[in-house]
Amino acid sequence: MSEEARRDWLRLARSENVGPVTFRELIRRYGAASRALAALPELSRRGGRAVPVRIPSAADADAELADGAALGARLLVAAEPDFPPALAAIDPPPPVIWARGQSDLLARPAVAIVGARIASAAGQRFARGLASELGQAGYAIVSGMARGIDAAAHEGSLATGSIAVLAGGVDDVYPPEHRGLYERLAETGCVVSESAPGTAAQARDFPRRNRLISGLALAVVVVEAEMRSGSLITARLAAEQGREVLAVPGSPLDPRAKGTNDLIRQGAAICEGADDVLRALEALSSVREPAHEPGAAGEPCDRDLEALRDRIAELLSPTPTPRDELVRATGAAAAPVLAALTELALAGRADLLPGGFAVKA
Repeated sequence: MSEEARRDWLRLARSENVGPVTFRELIRRYGAASRALAALPELSRRGGRAVPVRIPSAADADAELADGAALGARLLVAAEPDFPPALAAIDPPPPVIWARGQSDLLARPAVAIVGARIASAAGQRFARGLASELGQAGYAIVSGMARGIDAAAHEGSLATGSIAVLAGGVDDVYPPEHRGLYERLAETGCVVSESAPGTAAQARDFPRRNRLISGLALAVVVVEAEMRSGSLITARLAAEQGREVLAVPGSPLDPRAKGTNDLIRQGAAICEGADDVLRALEALSSVREPAHEPGAAGEPCDRDLEALRDRIAELLSPTPTPRDELVRATGAAAAPVLAALTELALAGRADLLPGGFAVKA
């Protein structure tokens, strides 16, 4: 991919209302980011938006690239062969990620270890030891650099390969007391983010961070988690992505064990040590290789998209609706339904979710 094409890819990824699903549909439809960028204003207008969507300029993209280069970070693009293969296989992959440190770690098979921020001493000791043993077995360890279990997992795998996924940019150290851990990760491990350098993490960024944690790994191990823990979101995303989910059982008297015990009740494998993880990985089929060069699907054949858009907008609700159900309900072919949904998403009237779902925005 040329530098100009990479810049256009980044501009499209940073355009308003363009998430990973919308990005993928635009590339499928137009074949190249440059053509999709040219179509965005008209698509958003057709979707019902009065003001054109905000599209970063070439100068904006160049500024982000310069910020990343100043940090010594690499921009990894989903259409290129050096994009992490496990992450490229999720549906859909993030269009771009930034990686600071030893980015070759992202090509290694990996296990994610996540859990409670306010973790017990025993839980942290278990996570540290598990990360160390799995690292010695050849696996990189992925976590989110949060307090508690995440930090312990990174500490246990610094010597063998540790990957931290951040919600903010690759230079956003959170929590602040992990500055020393961050510096070690940036030097001997790898720090990854879907956000632009210089971006401070917002609450809405953490589910996206969790999706990257599970996407980079073949399996996710939850060590401690209360029932409303973000670690359970990571476990759910891992299951949706076809990853193995394991949980460490705990005392029913400890609230931090309620989430992990519930995962086991729902079918997660029990993890009492590295051997359990290694056995699960042996049984797991290999992650499929992605198609690196998406082709253009062309304009949809249905000419009357206006009525279809209005019909789909009526059918959408805050409850996620499968796109196949919208195809059945409208009686239209899949291509124009996807085109209409993309235009509604660009207009801010719909959100396209991974897994083939759409909701009313």
